[in-house]
Amino acid sequence: MQQIGAHELQQWVQDTSRASPFLLDVREPWEYEHCHIANTHLIPMQSVPGKLDMLDKQAHIVVICHHGVRSMQIAHFLEHAGFEQVYNLQGGVDSWAQQVDAGMPTY
Repeated sequence: MQQIGAHELQQWVQDTSRASPFLLDVREPWEYEHCHIANTHLIPMQSVPGKLDMLDKQAHIVVICHHGVRSMQIAHFLEHAGFEQVYNLQGGVDSWAQQVDAGMPTY
C-alpha cells in the first residue's frame, strides 16, 4: 500500500494523460452526504469485504475516509485480497478540504 497526499491526488485526477484512479470512499453514508471528493464511489467500510467483485484488481484504487485511519485499514485489506495498486489518502477528506478544496464542508 502506498500513501498519497491531497495535492498529489489532485494532480493525478487532473492529469488527462494518466488513467484516473478509482476513488473508493469507505465512510458511512451520512458522512459522504455531508462532504465528498468528486467522482468517488461510496462503499462503507463494513461493506467492502462483500463487494470485492465490484472492484478491479488491476485498477489504481485510492481509498478515502475522514482522516485516513479507516482507509488505511481497507487499503491493507485490499492488498491482502490481491489488489496490486492501492493507495491511502493521507489525512482523508479533512486533508483534502484543508489543502485542495477550502469550500468543502468539514466535520
